[in-house]
Amino acid sequence: MTGIVDYGFYIPRYRIKVDEIASYWQRDGEEIKKSLSVEEKAVASHDEDVVTMAIEASAIVIQNLKHKEKIGAIFVGTETSPYAVKPISTMIGEWLDIPHHYLAYDTQFACKATTGALISANAMVKSKKVVNVLVCGADKANAKPQDILECTSGSGAVALLIGDTNVAVEIVDSTSFSSDTPDFWRRSMVSNPTHAGRFTGKPAYFHHITSSTNYILEKNKLRPEDFTYAVFHMPNGKFPIEVSRILGFSQQQIQKGLVVKKLGNSYTACALMGLVSVLEEAKEDDTIFLASYGSGAGSDAFILKVTKHIDSIRKNFKEKLDDVIYISYRQYQQFMGGGY
Repeated sequence: MTGIVDYGFYIPRYRIKVDEIASYWQRDGEEIKKSLSVEEKAVASHDEDVVTMAIEASAIVIQNLKHKEKIGAIFVGTETSPYAVKPISTMIGEWLDIPHHYLAYDTQFACKATTGALISANAMVKSKKVVNVLVCGADKANAKPQDILECTSGSGAVALLIGDTNVAVEIVDSTSFSSDTPDFWRRSMVSNPTHAGRFTGKPAYFHHITSSTNYILEKNKLRPEDFTYAVFHMPNGKFPIEVSRILGFSQQQIQKGLVVKKLGNSYTACALMGLVSVLEEAKEDDTIFLASYGSGAGSDAFILKVTKHIDSIRKNFKEKLDDVIYISYRQYQQFMGGGY
């Protein structure tokens, strides 16, 4: 058995309401909220970035780890790194005093960069190449002023320790579905991303998630009703609800992981943020379906099973979710490095 031995997460306290963003640009906040099914989003402060959030989440993971030297690899998924050339993974290792004999790299595949690294990490542990792998996803997502993405692009980080001892969440199986579908991108030396509007829906998000999901369910001879929970990547509040309906998952199965309404889309941390919300209440033998999505484009799908060790690592997600300081649009732009 291999899978998640421990986990940590970081949610910034600062939030901005969709109404506040809409009001600044003299737009209809109620219409936007109805369209996106998002009410507010988490915002990293001016002195926070991907590195600080990744370290905060990872520090929670290893605080009770007796043998840090057993961490044989550190992988970080992000699409908003403060460096064009310099890994975040080695910075995490240095700050957390992890002995230097580890493989380190950062991954890039839009919002599924971390789940891709998770598949690699699990394979390394399963093959006995390493004992533990630290996997972290973190983003301080940005958007052009007045772009609809301003209402959803959020901040946050999730870290997972993968191993084969005292596994709390077994990774039963995983698969990927990928294609060259350019629905969302950010060119080199450009600050904000560009997206292809409605093209990001049917041929991108929905096609890739349904393809990865149907394949892994058929491969394992499982049906949607065989799972206790389901978590899908959340670019907004409507897409995961719609894709769950298409695939045959119920609203009850996805409700606990649907955190985008309050947190926004934290890119590479987003799907995993839904997962850690589910782990707050999941019980032994519960099964979880997880499907990420990354523009460019691809989807990773996972079958997960909760074990008896979950109670020893459970974190209070709701407490952090409700610890909020609301900010104005001008403060938001200052935090994001803008001058509006």
